[in-house]
Amino acid sequence: MKASAAAALSPARAAEAILLGHAISRLRLARNIKQDTAAVRAGLSRNTAYRLEKGDPGIAIGHLLRYLEAIAPGKSLVDLLTENDPALLSLQEKERKHRVRDLSAQELKELDF
Repeated sequence: MKASAAAALSPARAAEAILLGHAISRLRLARNIKQDTAAVRAGLSRNTAYRLEKGDPGIAIGHLLRYLEAIAPGKSLVDLLTENDPALLSLQEKERKHRVRDLSAQELKELDF
């Protein structure tokens, strides 16, 4: 009987695999690259790219590194985990919630048509 890779990991290590997958997925989205395009560039199937982004611990480290190179050439795993990529910083700024103030009576009057 074949054992799954997830069952062999401690819960903490399984959570780290999911975080790593999430980080590479966010980097791909920040750089506006489709998953299938990144997979082709890395020489992987789309299913493998999907599993990688979901944090499947059964994915080989070589596949992860090839996928990272396809998305962000020259970036290391350390760069990925520290999230210091300019595209990621831009994505974080877009996602940040901004407070909205109520309109003043004058502004409401100007908008009333």
